[in-house]
Amino acid sequence: MLKATIVLLLVAVMVSLFSGLVFLVRDDSSRRRVLAALTVRVSLTAVLVLLIGWGFYSGELKPSFAF
Repeated sequence: MLKATIVLLLVAVMVSLFSGLVFLVRDDSSRRRVLAALTVRVSLTAVLVLLIGWGFYSGELKPSFAF
């Protein structure tokens, strides 16, 4: 469940990234949609980092180092 949520948040961050790119390239209006997309992306990333940290703390996620 935690891994699926992390993947879903990663996909949401990527969608926000590309929507911001589209707004930056094609939007000629004076709206601040690029700023809104950036705000959403930063918020999603903060939630993602907190969720990954909680996963490591709780033991649901374990690091796998392949040297």
